[in-house]
Parts: sequence; C-alpha cells; structure tokens
Amino acid sequence: MEAPPQIRQTLSEISSRTPAALRIAVGIRLGSLPPSAAAGREDVARYAASLARQLQPRARRSSPPTGAALRMSAASCYLPEHDEDAHFFHAVAGVIGVADGVGGCRLEGLDAAAFSRGLMASALSEVVASSAAAPPPPGGICPYALLEKAYQQTAASGTPAASTAVIVSLAGRALRWAYVGDSGFAVFRDGRILHRSQPQQSYFNCPFQLSSDSEDSNKVSEAAVGEIAVEEGDVVVVASDGLFDNVFDAMLEKIVQSGLALSFTPKNMADIIASQAYAAARRTQDTPFSIAARGHGRNKIGGKKDDTTVVVAFIESRDIA
Repeated sequence: MEAPPQIRQTLSEISSRTPAALRIAVGIRLGSLPPSAAAGREDVARYAASLARQLQPRARRSSPPTGAALRMSAASCYLPEHDEDAHFFHAVAGVIGVADGVGGCRLEGLDAAAFSRGLMASALSEVVASSAAAPPPPGGICPYALLEKAYQQTAASGTPAASTAVIVSLAGRALRWAYVGDSGFAVFRDGRILHRSQPQQSYFNCPFQLSSDSEDSNKVSEAAVGEIAVEEGDVVVVASDGLFDNVFDAMLEKIVQSGLALSFTPKNMADIIASQAYAAARRTQDTPFSIAARGHGRNKIGGKKDDTTVVVAFIESRDIA
C-alpha cells in the first residue's frame, strides 16, 4: 500500500537513518522490509534487547524542582478522507484543539466541516487574545471555558452541521482537558498509557456532538473535564476518532515506545501514528471499531475509513529566566 503524501518525508527520513534490523525490532513498517522470520537474526535480537533496556521506567524524583516549568513541543499530521476535521496548536499558551465534523451532516446536504472549523477558529482566536493579555490568565488557559466560548460564538453565527471536539492545555505541571464526543487524547509515560480519554456516545457510532441546533446539540456542560500531573518526558497524543477507531492502545504504546527509543521528533511520531490508522482503516484485520460494532450486533470486520488528525506533544522543561 502506497503511503499518503503527507507522511512520505517522515518515512524517508526514518528509513534513511534506521537499519532494517532496527525497524523490525521496533515493528515499524516502512515500505519493503525483510520477512518477519528475520526476527530470529542476531542483529534484530541485539537491537530488541537494547531497546528494552532503553524503555525501562525512568527513576522518579521524590518531588519536582521548586518552580520547575514545562512546555509542549508539538506537531500534527492530518490525513483527510472527507476533509471535515480541524485542529490547532498554540505553543506559547500550550493549548491543543481537535474537532471532527459529524459525517451524518454530509448525508443531509450540509457542509459537515463547517462547525468543526468554526469551533477551532473561534478557539484559536480566543487563545491568541488571551496570550496577548498582560498578565496572562492565572493557571493558564481553561479548556472548558475555551470550549464554551468557542461553542457560543460558532453557534451564534448559525454555522451549520455538528462536531465533536477536544481541547487540552498545559497549566504549570498539569495537563487539563475538556471534550465532547469521541475526539480524544492519551498521555504516555515511558511509552505506556498513563491516562486515556473515553468516548462519549449517545449510542453506538453516534458521539456526543455540538451544533447550532439547540434541540439536537449536546451541551458543553456535558463535556468530560479533568486534569492530570505531567512531567518532563511525557508524550501527549490528541486525535480525532479516525485514530482511536482504527488503532489499539497496545499499538499506540508500541509506536510511542519505538519513537522515544529512536529519537523521533513530534512530527515523525505524528506521521507514523496517523499512517498506522490510515493503513488499519484499509485492512480486513480487526480494529477497535470492528470489535465494538460486533458487540452491538453489527456484522463488521476491518477498519473504518475516516479523516484522521493526530497531534503529538512532547512535555519538555522550560527554562525560567
């Protein structure tokens, strides 16, 4: 299967600097690789053992340094199927947003991308304005308040269609979130999931959604909200359901672990994660979506073709002047 053009540069970069045996050891498929039987080769075994040592949990400090600050270094990959996702990242404010236009609106003759794009444009505009304020908002940007304001602005304009949405922000040493529907996120520590959002659904394949129609729209007050302490070295993946419907958590962990071991950039990791979803959506092997569908009496195998947005953020230390 030919890779989407959005990720070919990353694939080329990784392929050029990563021996085939190492790619086998971490399970990264880049074009034509030796057969899986090669996993018995000594060079592959050596790489696998080395990676296992690198991925041992880091020693924990009893408490973080006083006044230590963190920042997010992030990059995204968007692989459109219907081109109805929208997203943004604001580095200074440490805020990420992802919205996914509800495909059912397309069947009603509406522009299914309108509300997702309106939400993210309004949210980004608010973040920019808040970041320019002096002093900045105490405690950083509140994802719930930002989602509420973005929704009010988008709904008031009469923007058609509907959308799910997730917003996460870094406030000091805490990651805060608010989401409606099945756009979500996962936080990884040492390559393993520390926290993972759970989708909100009215019924199978019908996520909670925001729209201008007050009768059909869920309310922002129904958003899932929370926060979790993060530390340097953690990885945050924020995505639309095009990722979570097609890629199991165990595979996400494997990709993050491999990316950390191979010193991937956030862009490298976002591209590889999105490409995994793209490929899984086109195969006949089980996916989270097919398993859930059969659990609800649907005869479904394989993946679900959909827009896929992936934003990967590395939690890093921020020098304090």
